[in-house]
Amino acid sequence: MTSPRISFEFFPPQTLDASFRLWETVQMLAPLGPDFVSVTYGAGGTTRDLTHDAVQTIHTHYGLNVAAHLTCVNASRAETLEIANAYAEAGVTEIVALRGDPPKGEGKFTPHPEGFAHACELIEALAETGKFKLRVGAYPEKHPEAESVQANVEWLKRKIDAGAHSAITQFFFEAETFFRFRDACEKAGIDAPIIPGILPIHSWKGVRNFALRCGTSVPAWLDEAFEKAIRDGREDLLATALCTELCSDLIEGGVDHLQFYTLNRPHLTRDVCHALGVTPQASLEKVA
Repeated sequence: MTSPRISFEFFPPQTLDASFRLWETVQMLAPLGPDFVSVTYGAGGTTRDLTHDAVQTIHTHYGLNVAAHLTCVNASRAETLEIANAYAEAGVTEIVALRGDPPKGEGKFTPHPEGFAHACELIEALAETGKFKLRVGAYPEKHPEAESVQANVEWLKRKIDAGAHSAITQFFFEAETFFRFRDACEKAGIDAPIIPGILPIHSWKGVRNFALRCGTSVPAWLDEAFEKAIRDGREDLLATALCTELCSDLIEGGVDHLQFYTLNRPHLTRDVCHALGVTPQASLEKVA
């Protein structure tokens, strides 16, 4: 099995403890030589400044290619493009362009009166600057606000046509879910790379609740497996084995790039990468 290209998602810290955890995560995973790392925005754009600081620090001190998240939430077009320009001035050349989640307490996304109405408008505006490689989100299962999986495919096509270079999917639990989506995208004429998003399961209860909120289906066999593993104190062992198996199935199906949602907890992601043959690169090990 050929070792895959990898990338990691981090989120910006909001407390001192969280800050230490982020830097431990970056130090542990940077030596694995990711193609890029991304840094998220909080719901409603709440971590805008923290995201910018984390992006700049990771880019400057670790020499990693950082893709900064940018959303349409709670900002005018001018403010959003000003943030993008600040990223460009800091040497950032990639952006993950997203509509973004509404602020907590608000049931649905409402565009800023002077802002971008949806992700496609944001992508078009960023593409016109010519400063960035643009990545976007994709949903292999029905998005909670979408009419169908086919609607997800059509939205992705619009994003690619607007200027996106590649897409990163929401997480899923079975390789077949990704393959079905990839086939539908190919049928729709989407030829941009689609990178599967992988969520190592640090806490089954937490991941299961998250899955239900974002429309990711939970197979019955997975519930049963974790119920037994938690009872026997083998939750971490099962999580590592299942994540490694999922990644192996994807690679055997032709996937050459995996994006890991680390949740700023590096150990499980590192162990899975090692199992896939992704090992530290000496030069990057010294940097970290």
